Amino acid sequence: MKVKKAGLLTKLVVLALLAATATGLLNLRSQIREIQQEKEAMENKVAEQTQIVADLADAVANSDDPARQDDIARSKLGLLAPGEKVFIYTD
Repeated sequence: MKVKKAGLLTKLVVLALLAATATGLLNLRSQIREIQQEKEAMENKVAEQTQIVADLADAVANSDDPARQDDIARSKLGLLAPGEKVFIYTD
């Protein structure tokens, strides 16, 4: 039984197909890496938004708390309790 050797053209075609496959795999690998980075960024944004929602839900649930109202009045609005005085020290 005779074994026919592959011709030069056949070898070039196989080499070209291998090169095209390797290039395609490298492109896919690069795309996968970019998508994984985007996924991680989105997961971080979801975690941040989840924390913001939890903080807002807590603020709504405790909006009737007098201590919380006092804290907001003092820190955000700059208000004082009746008879309270503020002293500002300067150097």
